[in-house]
Amino acid sequence: MGDSALFGRYWPGDSVVHRLDPRVKLVCSLALMAVVFAARDWAGLAVCAAFVVAFYLAAGIPLGQAARSIAPLLIIVVMTALLNVLFVQGGQVYAQWGPLCVSEAGLRQAAFIAVRLTLLLLGMSLLTLTTTTLDITEAFERLLSPLARVGLPAHELGMMMGIALRFLPQFAEELRIIYRAQLSRGARLASNPLRGGASALTSLMVPLLTSAFRHAETLSAAMEARCYHGGAGRTRLHPLAVAPRDGGAAAALALMLAAVLAANALG
Repeated sequence: MGDSALFGRYWPGDSVVHRLDPRVKLVCSLALMAVVFAARDWAGLAVCAAFVVAFYLAAGIPLGQAARSIAPLLIIVVMTALLNVLFVQGGQVYAQWGPLCVSEAGLRQAAFIAVRLTLLLLGMSLLTLTTTTLDITEAFERLLSPLARVGLPAHELGMMMGIALRFLPQFAEELRIIYRAQLSRGARLASNPLRGGASALTSLMVPLLTSAFRHAETLSAAMEARCYHGGAGRTRLHPLAVAPRDGGAAAALALMLAAVLAANALG
Protein backbone atom coordinates (compact mmCIF):
# COMPACT_ATOMS: atom_id res chain seq x y z
CA MET A 1 0.00 0.00 0.00
CA GLY A 2 1.51 3.29 -1.06
CA ASP A 3 1.62 6.59 0.74
CA SER A 4 0.00 8.59 -2.01
CA ALA A 5 -3.67 8.44 -0.99
CA LEU A 6 -4.32 12.13 -0.48
CA PHE A 7 -8.04 12.55 -1.04
CA GLY A 8 -9.25 15.01 1.57
CA ARG A 9 -5.76 16.33 2.32
CA TYR A 10 -4.79 19.96 1.77
CA TRP A 11 -1.97 20.74 -0.69
CA PRO A 12 -0.32 23.99 0.50
CA GLY A 13 0.10 26.71 -2.09
CA ASP A 14 -0.44 30.35 -2.96
CA SER A 15 -1.94 30.02 -6.42
CA VAL A 16 -4.93 31.93 -7.73
CA VAL A 17 -7.06 28.81 -7.11
CA HIS A 18 -5.88 28.56 -3.49
CA ARG A 19 -6.78 32.22 -2.93
CA LEU A 20 -10.34 31.91 -4.23
CA ASP A 21 -13.10 32.41 -1.70
CA PRO A 22 -13.98 28.91 -0.38
CA ARG A 23 -17.69 29.59 -0.90
CA VAL A 24 -17.02 30.28 -4.57
CA LYS A 25 -14.91 27.13 -4.85
CA LEU A 26 -17.60 25.03 -3.18
CA VAL A 27 -20.34 26.37 -5.46
CA CYS A 28 -18.11 26.03 -8.53
CA SER A 29 -17.31 22.42 -7.59
CA LEU A 30 -21.01 21.60 -7.40
CA ALA A 31 -21.60 23.44 -10.67
CA LEU A 32 -18.72 21.51 -12.26
CA MET A 33 -20.48 18.27 -11.36
CA ALA A 34 -23.63 19.49 -13.10
CA VAL A 35 -21.66 20.54 -16.20
CA VAL A 36 -19.90 17.16 -16.41
CA PHE A 37 -23.26 15.40 -16.17
CA ALA A 38 -24.58 17.72 -18.90
CA ALA A 39 -21.96 16.40 -21.35
CA ARG A 40 -23.69 13.89 -23.60
CA ASP A 41 -20.81 12.86 -25.87
CA TRP A 42 -17.04 12.60 -25.99
CA ALA A 43 -16.66 16.15 -27.30
CA GLY A 44 -18.40 17.52 -24.20
CA LEU A 45 -16.25 15.39 -21.90
CA ALA A 46 -13.13 16.59 -23.74
CA VAL A 47 -14.13 20.19 -22.99
CA CYS A 48 -14.65 19.33 -19.31
CA ALA A 49 -11.31 17.52 -19.16
CA ALA A 50 -9.52 20.51 -20.70
CA PHE A 51 -10.97 22.87 -18.09
CA VAL A 52 -10.22 20.49 -15.19
CA VAL A 53 -6.60 20.17 -16.35
CA ALA A 54 -6.38 23.96 -16.71
CA PHE A 55 -7.62 24.45 -13.13
CA TYR A 56 -5.06 21.97 -11.81
CA LEU A 57 -2.29 23.74 -13.72
CA ALA A 58 -3.46 27.09 -12.36
CA ALA A 59 -3.39 25.61 -8.85
CA GLY A 60 0.18 24.41 -9.36
CA ILE A 61 -0.75 20.79 -8.55
CA PRO A 62 1.04 18.14 -10.67
CA LEU A 63 -1.32 15.97 -12.68
CA GLY A 64 0.35 12.86 -11.29
CA GLN A 65 -0.46 14.06 -7.80
CA ALA A 66 -4.04 14.72 -8.90
CA ALA A 67 -4.32 11.12 -10.11
CA ARG A 68 -2.89 9.77 -6.85
CA SER A 69 -5.32 11.90 -4.83
CA ILE A 70 -8.32 10.01 -6.25
CA ALA A 71 -6.66 6.57 -6.33
CA PRO A 72 -8.52 5.29 -3.21
CA LEU A 73 -11.86 6.06 -4.88
CA LEU A 74 -11.13 4.52 -8.27
CA ILE A 75 -12.79 1.29 -7.12
CA ILE A 76 -16.10 3.15 -7.58
CA VAL A 77 -15.18 3.93 -11.18
CA VAL A 78 -14.11 0.34 -11.85
CA MET A 79 -17.25 -1.20 -10.36
CA THR A 80 -19.57 1.20 -12.21
CA ALA A 81 -17.78 0.57 -15.51
CA LEU A 82 -17.95 -3.19 -14.95
CA LEU A 83 -21.71 -3.05 -14.36
CA ASN A 84 -22.15 -1.12 -17.61
CA VAL A 85 -20.00 -3.64 -19.50
CA LEU A 86 -22.12 -6.57 -18.31
CA PHE A 87 -25.62 -5.11 -18.40
CA VAL A 88 -25.66 -2.60 -21.30
CA GLN A 89 -26.26 -4.48 -24.51
CA GLY A 90 -26.15 -3.43 -28.13
CA GLY A 91 -24.09 -3.78 -31.27
CA GLN A 92 -21.60 -6.59 -31.73
CA VAL A 93 -21.41 -9.16 -28.92
CA TYR A 94 -17.86 -10.18 -27.93
CA ALA A 95 -18.63 -12.62 -25.09
CA GLN A 96 -21.72 -13.96 -23.35
CA TRP A 97 -22.42 -15.90 -20.15
CA GLY A 98 -26.15 -16.55 -19.85
CA PRO A 99 -27.97 -13.21 -19.41
CA LEU A 100 -24.65 -11.35 -19.13
CA CYS A 101 -22.73 -10.29 -22.19
CA VAL A 102 -19.92 -8.00 -23.29
CA SER A 103 -21.08 -5.97 -26.26
CA GLU A 104 -19.89 -2.99 -28.25
CA ALA A 105 -22.48 -0.67 -26.69
CA GLY A 106 -21.56 -1.85 -23.19
CA LEU A 107 -17.86 -1.14 -23.70
CA ARG A 108 -18.60 2.31 -25.13
CA GLN A 109 -20.93 3.17 -22.26
CA ALA A 110 -18.48 1.83 -19.67
CA ALA A 111 -15.63 3.95 -21.05
CA PHE A 112 -17.83 7.06 -21.16
CA ILE A 113 -19.08 6.57 -17.59
CA ALA A 114 -15.55 5.86 -16.32
CA VAL A 115 -14.20 9.09 -17.80
CA ARG A 116 -17.17 11.07 -16.48
CA LEU A 117 -16.78 9.73 -12.93
CA THR A 118 -13.01 10.32 -13.02
CA LEU A 119 -13.58 13.97 -13.96
CA LEU A 120 -16.10 14.31 -11.12
CA LEU A 121 -13.60 12.89 -8.63
CA LEU A 122 -10.84 15.15 -9.92
CA GLY A 123 -13.10 18.19 -9.59
CA MET A 124 -14.04 17.41 -5.99
CA SER A 125 -10.44 16.51 -5.14
CA LEU A 126 -9.31 19.91 -6.41
CA LEU A 127 -11.58 21.50 -3.81
CA THR A 128 -9.99 19.58 -0.92
CA LEU A 129 -6.45 19.98 -2.30
CA THR A 130 -6.70 23.78 -2.52
CA THR A 131 -8.94 24.54 0.49
CA THR A 132 -8.31 23.84 4.14
CA THR A 133 -10.83 21.83 6.10
CA LEU A 134 -11.73 24.84 8.25
CA ASP A 135 -12.41 26.97 5.17
CA ILE A 136 -14.60 24.28 3.61
CA THR A 137 -16.53 23.95 6.85
CA GLU A 138 -16.92 27.73 7.11
CA ALA A 139 -18.06 28.01 3.47
CA PHE A 140 -20.58 25.18 3.87
CA GLU A 141 -21.98 26.76 7.03
CA ARG A 142 -22.20 30.22 5.47
CA LEU A 143 -24.01 28.91 2.39
CA LEU A 144 -26.55 27.08 4.56
CA SER A 145 -26.95 29.90 7.08
CA PRO A 146 -30.07 31.37 5.41
CA LEU A 147 -31.81 28.04 6.00
CA ALA A 148 -30.95 28.18 9.71
CA ARG A 149 -33.89 30.56 10.12
CA VAL A 150 -36.26 27.68 9.32
CA GLY A 151 -34.56 25.27 11.73
CA LEU A 152 -31.81 23.71 9.61
CA PRO A 153 -28.75 23.03 11.85
CA ALA A 154 -26.29 24.73 9.49
CA HIS A 155 -23.42 24.87 11.96
CA GLU A 156 -23.77 21.23 13.00
CA LEU A 157 -23.91 20.07 9.37
CA GLY A 158 -20.83 22.12 8.53
CA MET A 159 -19.00 20.69 11.53
CA MET A 160 -19.89 17.14 10.48
CA MET A 161 -18.53 17.78 7.00
CA GLY A 162 -15.35 19.30 8.40
CA ILE A 163 -14.76 16.35 10.73
CA ALA A 164 -15.36 13.85 7.93
CA LEU A 165 -12.92 15.61 5.60
CA ARG A 166 -10.37 16.00 8.37
CA PHE A 167 -10.36 12.32 9.26
CA LEU A 168 -10.18 10.92 5.71
CA PRO A 169 -6.38 11.32 5.50
CA GLN A 170 -5.97 10.11 9.09
CA PHE A 171 -7.97 6.96 8.40
CA ALA A 172 -5.84 6.33 5.29
CA GLU A 173 -2.71 6.71 7.43
CA GLU A 174 -4.07 4.36 10.09
CA LEU A 175 -5.00 1.83 7.41
CA ARG A 176 -1.36 1.87 6.23
CA ILE A 177 -0.14 1.41 9.83
CA ILE A 178 -2.51 -1.54 10.42
CA TYR A 179 -1.49 -3.06 7.08
CA ARG A 180 2.21 -2.90 7.95
CA ALA A 181 1.54 -4.22 11.47
CA GLN A 182 -0.29 -7.22 10.02
CA LEU A 183 2.60 -7.90 7.64
CA SER A 184 5.12 -7.70 10.49
CA ARG A 185 3.12 -10.37 12.34
CA GLY A 186 3.37 -12.74 9.41
CA ALA A 187 -0.04 -12.13 7.83
CA ARG A 188 -0.23 -12.86 4.13
CA LEU A 189 -1.87 -9.84 2.58
CA ALA A 190 -1.97 -8.84 -1.06
CA SER A 191 -0.58 -5.47 -2.12
CA ASN A 192 -4.23 -4.59 -2.72
CA PRO A 193 -6.38 -5.79 0.22
CA LEU A 194 -9.41 -6.14 -2.08
CA ARG A 195 -7.60 -9.01 -3.82
CA GLY A 196 -6.92 -10.89 -0.63
CA GLY A 197 -10.46 -12.06 -0.01
CA ALA A 198 -12.84 -11.51 2.90
CA SER A 199 -10.39 -12.67 5.59
CA ALA A 200 -7.66 -10.24 4.47
CA LEU A 201 -10.14 -7.37 4.24
CA THR A 202 -11.60 -8.19 7.68
CA SER A 203 -8.16 -8.25 9.30
CA LEU A 204 -7.72 -4.64 8.15
CA MET A 205 -11.22 -3.22 8.55
CA VAL A 206 -11.99 -4.47 12.08
CA PRO A 207 -9.00 -2.64 13.68
CA LEU A 208 -9.73 0.40 11.52
CA LEU A 209 -13.38 0.57 12.63
CA THR A 210 -12.31 0.09 16.25
CA SER A 211 -9.89 3.00 15.88
CA ALA A 212 -12.60 5.14 14.24
CA PHE A 213 -15.01 4.58 17.14
CA ARG A 214 -12.22 5.36 19.61
CA HIS A 215 -11.50 8.66 17.83
CA ALA A 216 -15.21 9.53 17.79
CA GLU A 217 -15.55 8.81 21.51
CA THR A 218 -12.45 10.90 22.31
CA LEU A 219 -13.70 13.82 20.24
CA SER A 220 -17.15 13.65 21.82
CA ALA A 221 -15.67 13.62 25.33
CA ALA A 222 -13.39 16.58 24.51
CA MET A 223 -16.27 18.66 23.13
CA GLU A 224 -18.45 17.82 26.14
CA ALA A 225 -15.64 18.71 28.56
CA ARG A 226 -15.34 22.13 26.91
CA CYS A 227 -19.12 22.69 27.17
CA TYR A 228 -19.34 23.00 23.40
CA HIS A 229 -22.40 24.72 21.96
CA GLY A 230 -22.64 24.79 18.19
CA GLY A 231 -22.21 28.21 16.63
CA ALA A 232 -22.07 30.09 19.93
CA GLY A 233 -19.22 32.60 19.99
CA ARG A 234 -17.23 30.74 17.37
CA THR A 235 -13.71 32.03 16.73
CA ARG A 236 -12.98 32.61 13.04
CA LEU A 237 -9.42 32.54 11.76
CA HIS A 238 -10.13 35.08 9.04
CA PRO A 239 -13.30 36.51 7.50
CA LEU A 240 -14.49 35.28 4.12
CA ALA A 241 -14.64 37.93 1.44
CA VAL A 242 -15.41 37.67 -2.27
CA ALA A 243 -12.65 39.20 -4.44
CA PRO A 244 -12.55 40.08 -8.16
CA ARG A 245 -10.60 36.89 -8.91
CA ASP A 246 -13.65 34.91 -7.76
CA GLY A 247 -15.58 36.42 -10.66
CA GLY A 248 -12.92 35.05 -13.00
CA ALA A 249 -13.52 31.51 -11.73
CA ALA A 250 -17.27 31.90 -12.23
CA ALA A 251 -16.68 33.25 -15.74
CA ALA A 252 -14.43 30.29 -16.59
CA LEU A 253 -17.12 27.88 -15.39
CA ALA A 254 -19.76 29.70 -17.44
CA LEU A 255 -17.50 29.45 -20.49
CA MET A 256 -17.07 25.75 -19.81
CA LEU A 257 -20.84 25.26 -19.64
CA ALA A 258 -21.33 27.17 -22.91
CA ALA A 259 -18.66 25.05 -24.61
CA VAL A 260 -20.24 21.82 -23.37
CA LEU A 261 -23.72 22.88 -24.55
CA ALA A 262 -22.25 23.86 -27.92
CA ALA A 263 -20.57 20.46 -28.19
CA ASN A 264 -23.87 18.76 -27.35
CA ALA A 265 -25.68 20.79 -30.00
CA LEU A 266 -23.08 20.05 -32.68
CA GLY A 267 -22.99 16.40 -31.75
